[in-house]
Amino acid sequence: MRRASIAVCVLFVFCSVAVFAQAPAAKNMAGTWKLDAAKSKFSPGPTPKSQIAKLEAVDGGLKVVSDRVEADGKNTHFEWTAKFDGKDAPVTGDPGRDAVSVKKVDDYTLDITNKKAGKVTTTIHAVYAKDGKSRTETVTGTDAQGHKIENVTQWTKQ
Repeated sequence: MRRASIAVCVLFVFCSVAVFAQAPAAKNMAGTWKLDAAKSKFSPGPTPKSQIAKLEAVDGGLKVVSDRVEADGKNTHFEWTAKFDGKDAPVTGDPGRDAVSVKKVDDYTLDITNKKAGKVTTTIHAVYAKDGKSRTETVTGTDAQGHKIENVTQWTKQ
């Protein structure tokens, strides 16, 4: 009987740690985010007119639903759901990528790798402010035409 009680307590502790370990990440990352194009740098460009991203905490990861108005006025809607395990997950609707993998560096930082047809195109280093009101993403890599990308985007939580 005593062994069973100890086993239940140990299981409870492990489950609690798993649940609470995700809470800060969900709190800081989840929500509706708006791109601040004026404070962002797109190289080589062009800068999108606008973008709204809705991030939702899922078990061990993140779901992203985003709507972007490109510089030419074209609308792009894309979605992905990925665990923080670094394994590829599908991206739908984004012409620049068809897969994404995500690694949680800490409760305020993600490293995201984007792929197209199995080839890494860009990486994103996303840093969320401790107050949960803003995030900065540093994007590096190459676009479909082979141009070097070095973007730094600023986002505000709505």
